Amino acid sequence: MSLGDEHDGFGGVGGSGQTRTRLPEGNSGDVYGGARRPVRSSRSLITVVGVVVLLIAAIAFANRGEGDPADAAAPSSGTPGKTAPTAATGIRPVTGKNGQLPTGFAQTDQGAQSAATNYAVALGSAEMFQDGPRADIVRATHDPAVVDDLLKSLDASYSVDFMTSIGLDANGIAPTGMTFVSRTIPVGAKVRDFTENSATVDVWCTGLVGLAGAGSTKPVTSTWFTITQKLTWVGGDWRVQSSSQAEGPTPVNGDNRASIADEIAEAVDGYGGFTYAR
Repeated sequence: MSLGDEHDGFGGVGGSGQTRTRLPEGNSGDVYGGARRPVRSSRSLITVVGVVVLLIAAIAFANRGEGDPADAAAPSSGTPGKTAPTAATGIRPVTGKNGQLPTGFAQTDQGAQSAATNYAVALGSAEMFQDGPRADIVRATHDPAVVDDLLKSLDASYSVDFMTSIGLDANGIAPTGMTFVSRTIPVGAKVRDFTENSATVDVWCTGLVGLAGAGSTKPVTSTWFTITQKLTWVGGDWRVQSSSQAEGPTPVNGDNRASIADEIAEAVDGYGGFTYAR
């Protein structure tokens, strides 16, 4: 799940297409059991996390940009204006990084979609639940003029009571034997509005949140949401100016058996993330 405000978007190049990924970075009694997951299971944890997510929407995001521009001359894959189901359809992925975050997005509608998608992933990560990593993410994606106030607001939100309610200690650490999961996985993106220096982008996402481990009372569950980000071009890169989130679109759940806790924990530890490119 994400710290942005609840998340939405399909979309593509010139109004069609989909977000693509480009460069990989990198038993009985078990709460996960063998039973199928209910259609809307364990919403309490998601609701609690959603309270924090909504705080981001209430704070105006300023912008800060640094890093080298993307390789705008790189050829695109697929036919312009058409969906390419398994390949990135736009500008070459960025090669620069601001800390752990990609930077140097192209000053185009495709670049705005790439930026919004990668920011959604960062703001929805488990690192946001720990003071140091959270500060790094905020500093890497926001105007220095608003960082201090924003961090104060977020630090107040990640209170001891909140951490306890989702099964973490005051430092955002899961109990021994447990793995805390918080991931935002973009499905697609589209541009609502675009000018040379501003853009509004929807990012349709699914998310995972919960504690994986034997005896967990807060098992990892999935949710669907759309993040709408208003971006501005500052200092040679796109930065979020404001963000909001809405539930869905949500597909019908399949018939997959819910995995046991160890399988979920191993998957989270073993599968790395991506840099997303339009």
